[in-house]
Amino acid sequence: MNETVRAYDRDAQAYAARTAAMPASVRADMERLATQLGPGARVLEIGSGGGRDALLMEELGLVVRRTDVTPGFVALLGGQGHPCDLLDPLVDDLASPGGPYDAVWANASLLHVDRDDLPTVLTRIAHVTRPGGLLRASFKEGDGEGWSTHGTISGPRHFTYWRAPGLEVVAAGSGWTDIVVRQGLEGDRGETWLELSAARDGVSA
Repeated sequence: MNETVRAYDRDAQAYAARTAAMPASVRADMERLATQLGPGARVLEIGSGGGRDALLMEELGLVVRRTDVTPGFVALLGGQGHPCDLLDPLVDDLASPGGPYDAVWANASLLHVDRDDLPTVLTRIAHVTRPGGLLRASFKEGDGEGWSTHGTISGPRHFTYWRAPGLEVVAAGSGWTDIVVRQGLEGDRGETWLELSAARDGVSA
């Protein structure tokens, strides 16, 4: 278990409480995704955390497979009656017995992936997404990488920062098309975010 996962694991309950409120921009993006996909579409969530996003996706008619690399979040969601698989998207099997997913949702989770590993993760995600399936992922905007301790997480967490052009290149080389990166989205601590939207096999996102 790496240091970032250990940090989340120690403070999983506090983090879930701190992030329970849904930002308006995240809700709007999720509502757009649900409209594009239609009721009953199957979504792989990478980094379910405290479970907030999956609950709204289900309210919007989607079928969500919850996953997280942090044991504390998996246990937390399981205790609430929401099965969640312990899964590292870099190395674990992402496939589902039900076949390819209609979409992948990775809100503020892939920002912990090392820069050199993100192409592998996005490629692996593409391989388990149906032709025309959609991807939504968010990243902190900036340059380089670093460790941060803030909020309800007392331990250090590693972040990889991205600019839109670099993220577009990585996504295009990892099996995704119709790539759009929204820039400069304001966070709650003065930071800005990128929202990546993409599709498989040339179907518009």
